[in-house]
Formats: sequence, C-alpha cells, structure tokens
Amino acid sequence: MKQKVVLAYSGGLDTSVAVAWLREQFDAEVVTLTVDLGGGSLREGVERRAISAGASRAYVVDAKETFVRDFCWPALQANALYQGVYPLATALARPLIAQLLVEVAQKEGATAVAHGCTGKGNDQVRFDVATHALDPGLEVIAPMRVGMGLSREQSIDYAAARGIELPITKASPYSIDVNMWGRSCETGVLEDPWVAPPADAFAWTVDPGAAPAAVEIVVGFEGGAPVSIDGERLGPVALVERLNALGGAHGVGRVDHVEDRLVGIKSREIYEAPAAAILHAAHRALQGLVLSKDTLRFNRLVAHEIAQLTYDGLWFSALHRDLRGYVASADRTVSGDVRVRLDHGSATANGRRSPLSLYDRNLATYDEGDAFDHASAVGFIEIFGLPLRVEAARHGAVGAHHGAAWTWTLPLLPDLRVAVTDPVATPAAG
Repeated sequence: MKQKVVLAYSGGLDTSVAVAWLREQFDAEVVTLTVDLGGGSLREGVERRAISAGASRAYVVDAKETFVRDFCWPALQANALYQGVYPLATALARPLIAQLLVEVAQKEGATAVAHGCTGKGNDQVRFDVATHALDPGLEVIAPMRVGMGLSREQSIDYAAARGIELPITKASPYSIDVNMWGRSCETGVLEDPWVAPPADAFAWTVDPGAAPAAVEIVVGFEGGAPVSIDGERLGPVALVERLNALGGAHGVGRVDHVEDRLVGIKSREIYEAPAAAILHAAHRALQGLVLSKDTLRFNRLVAHEIAQLTYDGLWFSALHRDLRGYVASADRTVSGDVRVRLDHGSATANGRRSPLSLYDRNLATYDEGDAFDHASAVGFIEIFGLPLRVEAARHGAVGAHHGAAWTWTLPLLPDLRVAVTDPVATPAAG
C-alpha cells in the first residue's frame, strides 16, 4: 500500500513543487491541507492548484474564528509578547495548523505529515514538536530539509516540466508570513540591521509620519477577551479585522526587532500587527485597574513564560496548558472599557473603567472626601520597616565596610551654600 502524506499547503511555489516531489521521492499519495487564517493568507485557486500539482485530495479549512478565539485571545490575556515586542502571530498559527494536519492525517489514514519549512527557521521545530505531541506515531517529512532545496528558478522549471499550475506573481525581495494577527517580513536588505526598513517592507500600515490626525476608540472587554469597539459588539474575527484596518491607517503596530531564534541565531524581523498592538495596550490598562498588585506581579512572570513556550513551539506542553488555565482564571474579572488614542504610530490607553475596578477614588483623592486614614500610616511603616531596622542593628547599615566590601562614605553631600532668612542666625565663621 502506498504511503499517504498530508502536506501543509500554502499554494505557493515551494509547497506546489513539494506535492510532486513527495510523490516522486517517496512514492506517496499526497493530500494537501490549506488553512485560512485571514490577513490574506488564503491564495485564490489553491484547491485547483493542489490538484494540478498531483494531490489526490485538497482540504481547505476556514480556521479564522478558532485561531482568534483559541490562540490569539489566550496569548492576549497572558500579555504574551516574545522578548517584550513580538505578538507571536506566526508562532500562534503553527500549533493550530499542526493540530489540523494531525486531524486530517487521522481521518485519511495517513502515516506522515509534511511541511515546507527550511532547516534554519523556527517553524520546523514548531510543526515537528506539535505533531509528535498530538500523535507520536506520525512521521514528519520536511522536503526543504531532506533534499528538495531548489532555487526559485529551478522550482519554476521543475513545476513547468510537470504541468503544475503556479500563481503568476512578482518575486518578492522578502520572505513574508501573514495571518490576521500579524504580518512578518524578513530577508533581503533587512538582513543588515543597520538599514532602515524600506517602504515596500510594509503592507498593512502607513508611515506614521504620514498618518492622519489622532483618533480615540473605546475597546470593551469581558473576562479578558475583547468584545466591542465603540460600544458595537463584534465577533473575534470582525473585531481584529476592524482594528487592523483602523490601526494600520494610523501607522500603529510596526515592530522592527532583532530577535533570538529558537535555532540559536539572531534574525532581524519586521512585523506589522495593528490589532494586536491596540489590544495589548488596552488589555494591560484594564488589568491595572481591576487586578491586585500581587496578581499583576505574578502575571508578568507568566507572560514571559507563555511567550517563550509559544515561540519555542511548546503550545501543547503540559506547562503551557496549565499556565493558560491560570491566565483564564486570573483574567475572569478583567471586564470593562478602555479608551485608546491612535496617534501617528502609537496606541496609548488614556482612560479605563470597570464595574469590578479596585480603584477607589475616596481612598486615592487628596481633595475633600479623602477616606484614607493618614494616621494609620505610622503603624504600617513601623511594622513594614521592622525587618530592615533589625538587620541594620545586627549587621550594620548596607554598604558598611566589611573587609574589601564596597563602602559608602559619609557624608555624601558636597559643601553647600545655605540661604537663611535671618542673617543674625548665621553661624560666625571660625
């Protein structure tokens, strides 16, 4: 019986050639899977092209709703940004595609799945690891890693010789990946981190300097998930699409980042993620209003861990699952509205409100109506500072000289001229 392989198929040159290559090199029946994640990720005529390349069956799955609800929203609720800036658009898409690959493989009785990743990037790790986490019995084939590596010209000739239909597009100087949560752009002149990104590296956002006058919008949240814009309730896909268009028109969401890839090299990446930039700013602002200091502090640790696990392709690990469970619980009270100003490339929260707010104006105010007991601060400081006073009494003040230890030399103040109101009170020189 022929081996059956399910190929993650974008419809571009490399994966179209991979269909025929897998058939020839592995004597395999090839089934393709194309996943629509929005943002222009679905190429026109992809089913027809897959069949023309030799696929026995071509699946096309609209996964936009699942992608936003089950992958983007949990990452947003966790404030997960890789190295503090990258909203993980590509990294969030890979576990979903891998899950669908496994489901189709099991449905088709396939023994292997395949993807078009090279041996140099992060995605190969994400696909391989996720696939084996979901079904350890499936083989993973990566044609670009095991001998298919053709140049663009060679790939075109290879396809032409086999009658494979190809999209007629201008060759881009960049490597681009896109879904509705973000667009990434690399290679070409961008490989020099000193070179400013050319205008043609951007597609979703206008030059911030050429953006129109600032606008303000109100984003509504329920349980940490965005649900409305300016009071209008929207589904996850419609909400992200609207914010991408609105933010992009104001130059919001550009990221120029030299990041540390999982495989051990640094890579210069240009990202555009208007909706993610707006929503991350709004979500953090609302969390600051409704969550306790200790929860916010711990959340920062969780944000870093979830971002790293997601970037590293470990979405289906037990730790990632359990941390997502914590995030969902911690964010259950993050409901309310945030006003965000979009201004020449920036998205800034300048107002927030919530029925679950921990902010009490009567406690915060310095004006009439102040309900804070100022006298109680004395006892608080006495107890709070007790460990430090005991330590100083037993060990000496921090910085005190002990052998070759660093010391503070007192006094620290330089000679000062002191102005006094009563010249008579000025000590005589002597």
